[in-house]
Amino acid sequence: MPLTDTKLRALKRKPTPGKHTDGQGLYLRITPQGGFYWQWRLRTPKETIVSYGTYPDVSLAEARQRHREAQAQRRDGIDPNAHKRKATQTQRLATANTFGAVSKEWLGVMASKWSPGHLETTKERIAKNLTPYIDTRPISELEAPELLQVLRKIEARGATETAHRVRFILSQVFRYAIASGRATRDPAGDLVGTLKTAVEGHHAAIVDPAKLGQLIRDIKEYRGSPIVRAALMIHALTFQRPNEIRGMRWSEVDLSKGEWLIGSDRMKSSLQKKATGEPHFVPLADAAASVLREIELLTAKRGDLVFPGQRGGGRCISENSARQALRTMGYGNDDHTPHGFRATARTLLDETLGYRVEIIEAQMAHRVRDALGRAYNRTTFADDRRKMMQGWADYLASIEALA
Repeated sequence: MPLTDTKLRALKRKPTPGKHTDGQGLYLRITPQGGFYWQWRLRTPKETIVSYGTYPDVSLAEARQRHREAQAQRRDGIDPNAHKRKATQTQRLATANTFGAVSKEWLGVMASKWSPGHLETTKERIAKNLTPYIDTRPISELEAPELLQVLRKIEARGATETAHRVRFILSQVFRYAIASGRATRDPAGDLVGTLKTAVEGHHAAIVDPAKLGQLIRDIKEYRGSPIVRAALMIHALTFQRPNEIRGMRWSEVDLSKGEWLIGSDRMKSSLQKKATGEPHFVPLADAAASVLREIELLTAKRGDLVFPGQRGGGRCISENSARQALRTMGYGNDDHTPHGFRATARTLLDETLGYRVEIIEAQMAHRVRDALGRAYNRTTFADDRRKMMQGWADYLASIEALA
């Protein structure tokens, strides 16, 4: 007699070990340990058991449906168990070969080559811009039109440069997939030239002396966070990279000597140079030292960070803190950015104040070579750079007075 839901519920309440037949070869086997297994015993060409799952996870109706499908496979000469194993393997491979899985594997490889900061930035770009749309898609099935649609979403936010960076990340992941046998081509490479133009390597910067003088006045009169105000002044006075400034540590600073030594591990460089390179020497002009002495009273007692974030936890101010402060003062992304202080100093030190380019470049931690192609190290031109930094601070004070 076929099984019924009523009989199954009764067996569940009071298990009777053995086989309980439903018909057409399907039965429910109850083990002495209380396991309930849907099965079909095949006797030719050799005895084998086809399993359909356990009760009540697999209902009577679902077990019968699976049994009918297995019978149909059998009639077509297909081994149901072999078919199930193949389907499981296909699913496993599909899961292992999704964009999400391949990108995580690629990031694991790159972790030994990149700095922690660059690795984290790349992870964030993938998580924000790609994961919501293509994370579960088999990487071999992704084509250029689908990827372009994802990149258009980034462009729609006004993040044109990010769209270009994400396209480059896509190409790197696809190249890894090709090398590891999960893809045969890089469709992201087909998208070169399809995105809006991004002005790479350039940041909005004020280079007009009168406007720069007004900016310095505005920063000093900023009524927001004193920590952010001090960070902006250090941007203006030292023109180091934003990440290097916001991550500045008291242990790097010697105010008595007027020096800031940025550890090689915090500099923009290769992983090897971060581990073995020399610190970057930044002479502090009197004005810069004065800013740091004022903020020292506020932050030194809280830890080693010169510019700690409001949330604490050993974190510095966010990369958006200085940018938002500039916006509050009326300087949008098209006017001036924290990174723009570098372009401002680079232009005016050369064109207005007449300092030698190699001294300026060394101060900006750019790679500088002499006439024979030898690279100067980061402490080269120490005396010249100290004079230049004081001259730059004096220049900012002079144009501020005229604003």
